[in-house]
Amino acid sequence: MLAGLKEVLMQATRDKRAIAAFNVPNLEMVKAAIQAAEELDVPVILQHAEGHNSLISLEEIGPIMMDYAKRSKVPVVVHLDHGKSLKAIITAIKIGFTSVMIDASDKPFEENILLTKEIVKIAHSSGVDVEAELGHVFTSSLGGGEGREPDDDLIGMNDDIYTDPELAKSFVEQTGVDCLAVAFGTVHGIYLKEPRLDLERVRQIQQKVEIPLVMHGGSGVSKEDYHVAISNGIAKINYYTYANQNGARAIRQAFEKDTKGEYFLENYLAEVTGALKEDYCKALKIFSE
Repeated sequence: MLAGLKEVLMQATRDKRAIAAFNVPNLEMVKAAIQAAEELDVPVILQHAEGHNSLISLEEIGPIMMDYAKRSKVPVVVHLDHGKSLKAIITAIKIGFTSVMIDASDKPFEENILLTKEIVKIAHSSGVDVEAELGHVFTSSLGGGEGREPDDDLIGMNDDIYTDPELAKSFVEQTGVDCLAVAFGTVHGIYLKEPRLDLERVRQIQQKVEIPLVMHGGSGVSKEDYHVAISNGIAKINYYTYANQNGARAIRQAFEKDTKGEYFLENYLAEVTGALKEDYCKALKIFSE
């Protein structure tokens, strides 16, 4: 069943758990995400990042995401992740997405506010919820995400790239966003070393803004850090890179096991969907504990 982002995240906040947000730029990921959520009877967020239009366009994958969400037995939010252009945001709203993200985090603070405020006005007029980002969640040098390349010396050491609690309060009050993606040491893509997360900062931000917070770069974080982040206010966790890698490994393993040399594509795709579902179930269980 199709669900709104705000209602799902508010309930998650009350329950002290987080909702998994899976980027799904192909059919196997869509199917696996829905299957995992239905098996565990938990809500889930299907999302498409504007940066993944190079893999499949929003116009192609969006209706597929909507169809699976509407037919699901559990609440499913359909979300535009890292929306950078007005065109992508409007397209997502027209397709029927129940939430959109405006990512102007690379802009000066006041410009971020103005852009976000305008998107909130447009989206809310159509009953669509809005996520924004304040601070900088960088992308690993090995890729896998939608952010910017980090300077390794900055990660975990420089407050300038992290979300400031007082600025977050001002940002939320001026924009009216429904949830806020915050920077506290996570990285889009593959972690080259163990992340150093400022989890206390998450708690401080939550006390100031009192809306659900979002973790980007959710792959590769320890179970213990997930739980602390959730207890401190994280209600939505974006998870993509490590599931993506597990899906790729499933293809290689299926190929190696195919001793008959028949090489039927549908068999490999079934293996991929199964591996993705298994990985998604692990994440969903951790986020719901």
